[in-house]
Amino acid sequence: MRYVVIGASAAGISGVKTLRELDKDAEIILVSKDTEVYSRCILHHYISGHRNIEKLDFTSKNFFEEYNINWIKGVEVISLNDEEKLLNLSNGEDIKYDKVMICSGASAFIPPVEGLREGKNVVGLRNLEDAILIKEEAAKVKNVVVLGAGLVGIDAVSGLIGTGVNISLVEMGDKVLPIQLDKYASSIYENKFKENGVNLKLGVKAEKLILDEEKNPKSLLLNTGEEVPCELVIVATGVRSNIAFLADSNVECDRFGLIIDEKGKTNIEDIYGAGDVTGRNPIWPTAVKEGIIAAHNMLDKEMVMTDFFGSKNTMNFVGVATMSLGDIEPKDESYKVEIKVEENNYKKIIHKDGKIYGAIIQGDLSYTGVLTQLIKEKIDISKVTKNIFDIDYADFFNLEKNFEFSYK
Repeated sequence: MRYVVIGASAAGISGVKTLRELDKDAEIILVSKDTEVYSRCILHHYISGHRNIEKLDFTSKNFFEEYNINWIKGVEVISLNDEEKLLNLSNGEDIKYDKVMICSGASAFIPPVEGLREGKNVVGLRNLEDAILIKEEAAKVKNVVVLGAGLVGIDAVSGLIGTGVNISLVEMGDKVLPIQLDKYASSIYENKFKENGVNLKLGVKAEKLILDEEKNPKSLLLNTGEEVPCELVIVATGVRSNIAFLADSNVECDRFGLIIDEKGKTNIEDIYGAGDVTGRNPIWPTAVKEGIIAAHNMLDKEMVMTDFFGSKNTMNFVGVATMSLGDIEPKDESYKVEIKVEENNYKKIIHKDGKIYGAIIQGDLSYTGVLTQLIKEKIDISKVTKNIFDIDYADFFNLEKNFEFSYK
């Protein structure tokens, strides 16, 4: 049996590892355009100099030898023929497969702002080569603009702090991390960034990247008429799933990306998928789980993805740790919002009819484990009489006669 996995990030690596654990004798091939294995979540540590390329690797030493994986690296899959079970590679070779797992991920999206797509030194922060370029150019330029204040944009800003460049952060929304945090939690980061010399431009829109005759960036024109100087632009305004190579196949995709079911199956027999290529729940733990589940089902060992709790974000920027879970704002007036602020610690819980639907914890994160279970398992807390911020595992775990714990 020949299994081929496309992509060497979270889903792909967990996929090949699980395949080998389940089948000691199969031929397993991993194809990736990447030549290194690295965690995208910590690329900003490379920019800042806190990690080198080797320390970005999340696999064990000699991983591919240990698991007997044939890694074809630095090569892209340019087309998939599902009728002949054939992959066409960018190096001109073709690979036959018995079963394939698509974990091709996603790429940074450059919005159609005048000058952005044709300008030099305009880069996303998605791949290792992006981080390498940013680090190299940041050592040469004076001014950098980061476009977008989501997680990737804040990663970029964090990596650049302390490098000596002037950093401007441009965001259409009225706060940083608009999807993950409320106004209060965002303001903590905003103040910290200002303390570190970051020039925040919130509630504004990029109108045009002004270029010189050689298409090098000079400044970013905002809808307010202000020009923000820049010689390097980092675009963090979203991603697009890497599904172009499926265009001539019968594999179904939608506007988000590859369509898979709870078993990781696509609409085509023997083709599976996992991770960011689906355009859903784009967080590392979900991608890892999806790779494991797809691998099991490729070997007819049924496993179903029941945990699609994708709205969990853990972050630690400029020395401030934060976690957001589920809803960050009440959906309507029927929801109750509890807030507790103590020195550098902030807690916010959104609940209704005994169920917690969302929370933000900033500072001391020791309570997040309990909250995660309460939200994920939809546990009823209406009978708990103590303060909602003091609930612990003992309040909703019960010891059964067979000495096993159960939720009540």
